[in-house]
Amino acid sequence: MTVAGWAAVACASAARRQPASLRRFWSLLAATMALAAAGRLIWTVERLTGDDLPHTPLIGAVFTAGILTGTAALLCSLTAPRTAVGRARILLDGVIVALALVPIAWVVVFRNVADADLADPVRTLGLLYPMFDLMQLTILVAVAGPARPVWRPMSLIAGSLALRALSDTAYVALFARGDYAPGHPLDLCWPLSYLLIAAATGYPPPPVRADTDDTADAAPPPWWRVALPYLPVGGAIVAVMLARQPSGQTPHLVFGGILALLAALAVRQGLAAYENLWLVAQLRQLAYTDQLTGLPNRLMFTRRLRRALRDDGRVAVLLLDLDGFKQVNDRFGHATGDALLSGLAARMRAAVDGDGTIARLGGDEFAVLVDGDSSAAPERLAQRLLQALQPSDGEEDAGVHPSASIGIAEYGPQHASPTDLLRDADIAMYAAKAAGKSAYRICTPLLRESAVSRAELIADLRRAVDEGQLRLEFQPIVDLATGAVRSAEALVRWWHPRLGVLTPARFLPLAEEAGLILPIDRWVIHEACRAAATWRKRAPQATVAVNISAAHLRRPDLIATVTAATAAAGLAPRALTLELTESALIESSEAVLDRLGQLRELGIGIAIDDFGTGYSSLSYLHRIPATELKIDRSFVARLDSDDDRAYATVEMVTRLAGAFDLAVVAEGVETERQHAAVAAIGCPQGQGYLYGRPDVAAAVGQNRV
Repeated sequence: MTVAGWAAVACASAARRQPASLRRFWSLLAATMALAAAGRLIWTVERLTGDDLPHTPLIGAVFTAGILTGTAALLCSLTAPRTAVGRARILLDGVIVALALVPIAWVVVFRNVADADLADPVRTLGLLYPMFDLMQLTILVAVAGPARPVWRPMSLIAGSLALRALSDTAYVALFARGDYAPGHPLDLCWPLSYLLIAAATGYPPPPVRADTDDTADAAPPPWWRVALPYLPVGGAIVAVMLARQPSGQTPHLVFGGILALLAALAVRQGLAAYENLWLVAQLRQLAYTDQLTGLPNRLMFTRRLRRALRDDGRVAVLLLDLDGFKQVNDRFGHATGDALLSGLAARMRAAVDGDGTIARLGGDEFAVLVDGDSSAAPERLAQRLLQALQPSDGEEDAGVHPSASIGIAEYGPQHASPTDLLRDADIAMYAAKAAGKSAYRICTPLLRESAVSRAELIADLRRAVDEGQLRLEFQPIVDLATGAVRSAEALVRWWHPRLGVLTPARFLPLAEEAGLILPIDRWVIHEACRAAATWRKRAPQATVAVNISAAHLRRPDLIATVTAATAAAGLAPRALTLELTESALIESSEAVLDRLGQLRELGIGIAIDDFGTGYSSLSYLHRIPATELKIDRSFVARLDSDDDRAYATVEMVTRLAGAFDLAVVAEGVETERQHAAVAAIGCPQGQGYLYGRPDVAAAVGQNRV
């Protein structure tokens, strides 16, 4: 009694100091221990004043209430199911185990109990306490969860329940034989079980899990956990056969227990069937819904598209791709990107407004299906989508709102399947991107033909490097003070067997799109280094400049590629300059800047190409370890027309470079007037058709002015 009271106080104290998620659990355990203390007190008082072994209705009610609160506590633990159906299933598991033990207990123990004793319902309830203990122990095993680390207090509570079950079983056996008397050593077991409950309150709460979703534990339960409520049923059936009396009748207690067991099994199976149906619905939802945005996914979109095509009505597909979304992920992280996608999906759903089915196909790609039930024209729907995606003032300032490009394809005789329709929408979408983004285009036969040619060109490009179709040409970079050519820029050309010589503008964008830019970049670096090593035999100060794509800049193996190329050619690293576009450098991460710093430490030059066309600022010049600025040709071209602003821009960049101790090259010098202007400004180097067109035979070491 005293130990149970102390355990009640300890549980109540734990309820006050534990997190809110555990307060109900410890409060119910405190009530259970308080009821146990009250029951023991009443038992002791009535035994001292009357019956040696009191089995009164009051004592039975108190202990029964303790069983109910203890069971409720287990069902409120952190690892218990969160749904009412799940809790009911766990409770029925315990009830089935308890009821299955009734006929087994009859054969083992109750057969020796007089019928007069069993006629007293209160006394019979006392004899069933071991079954209630095992019911609670079964529930504890079920809620503990085999896929989770067991919380230490649950182990102590399990030990308490097991000890109480053994104690109650021993008590029933001794009572049936008439061998139990107050003061028996068995009486120590119940206080010890309460002591284990009190000890459980001393442990800290479990650590907060990062994933609170029940689906995070994907491992299926072991076979014994699934079979747990059914394992004792076989023993119960055998016990029923053994419990039959000589007259052929089954004892009333056994018969009632079996009927209750069958009812519990029927309800349990009904709940299992309901849960299975619910799980099937959940799996269907997961299979056809995008989990981030809540929109239909690619699988559902394709199913609905096939159904719409079978109905032979008007069908159109809008394919939408967010422009610049990758930069959002790179700059702000995937959490910001996911939040942005969710917000944009909600805007697009509202813009479609029942005039189509919008789905997320994956990544930053969405699609809208317009069928015969829609009254909106696909073009009008595209305009509504673009309008919905326009950034607000706050989003524009934050710089985290991409635009979108939309391709439209309407079903026609040329489409044999949904794949063909999606392909045409994809063709139109890329045409919208090429038109400047934040626009829509409709797929036409001309676009389709162009896309086929483009695909053929990509296929040819895959073979170009291996078959030696690429060539390097070099455009001289002139020292304007002396006219000497000490450097040249390597420019790749594709000698296509059918189309002739193709410039970089014709095939490098395709190479980036098809993932072929890296092998082309590596080939160019190696060939340029070999050429520069040859020049330096006649002009020891000769250098070479090579353009590097933004994709290659982000590669961790860039340093290894460059050092391997210079080492293989026997070229000093200081003789190589890597040219990088201004926009690629501005969007660079800290890892990219560290990589450029390592290249500078090796002696390799870093040139900022097309300077002035991006988002030029003094702050990024401090961050980027550049050695050279190349003034964009658009400013140099305007020097012919006495454009004071162009003159001022070239002069400003030249002085800025001097302040930062950077070399300067004026690109696109094509006339004597432009040459005179950049020379008068004080620009030290120039490059352009005036000094020489790109050529296979480099003019490094010669004088061109």
